[in-house]
Amino acid sequence: MAVFVALGAFLMTLAGGWTAQKVTDRRHLVLGLAGGLMLGVVGLDLLPEALEAAGTEVFGVPAALLLFVAGFLVAHLVERLLAVRQAAHGGEEHDGRVPEVGLTAAGAMVGHSAMDGVAIGAAFQVGGGMGTAVALAVVAHDFADGFNTYTITSLYGNARRRAMAMLVADAAAPVVGAASTLFFTIPEKLLGAYLGFFGGALLYLAAAEILPEAHHEHPARSTLLCTVAGVAFIWLVVGIAD
Repeated sequence: MAVFVALGAFLMTLAGGWTAQKVTDRRHLVLGLAGGLMLGVVGLDLLPEALEAAGTEVFGVPAALLLFVAGFLVAHLVERLLAVRQAAHGGEEHDGRVPEVGLTAAGAMVGHSAMDGVAIGAAFQVGGGMGTAVALAVVAHDFADGFNTYTITSLYGNARRRAMAMLVADAAAPVVGAASTLFFTIPEKLLGAYLGFFGGALLYLAAAEILPEAHHEHPARSTLLCTVAGVAFIWLVVGIAD
């Protein structure tokens, strides 16, 4: 049942990527919506789950928050290191952005989608009701995952075939993750640590790259509305899941 439900996440992810691909003539709106979706996922979904799962504190600060900050800093460091390496080897940049950064970010999205599949499988191990609730939440927000995966990969100047490859990988990841729960489970504290770290990296991409690009290119009210709509959509998904 968990793998069957994960197939729904597969289709929803592809639908999100297809939507991002088809509206490229409104790039500022796509970026504004992607930034809002990413901000909503981090603030309303990942971080609360990380704080609840990780539990422990380090010098008075929740471990999930420390890893959240670490994820933000690592994302910034990776981007800078890849940019320096690319320049040193005479590589090309796309509007000041290194394509490898987009692939790395999309790869992180794929990893997160695999964890979504693990969450579906683990929830069904607890019970059918829990599994259904988690599955609905995952399938709903996988549209945003597919949208963001394609958008991030393309934003950094990667060819369409690369963006499509990352989108397909992101779509398949929940199925693989759900199937893996037939063999093992992830400790709750480790899962919380992962969510905190990934949330920090995702926030960096949204706040330092996606949103500034959206509003710099076309500072229209419609762009801001798309950002707000993205956050509101994730809020709706989280509320329905709870």
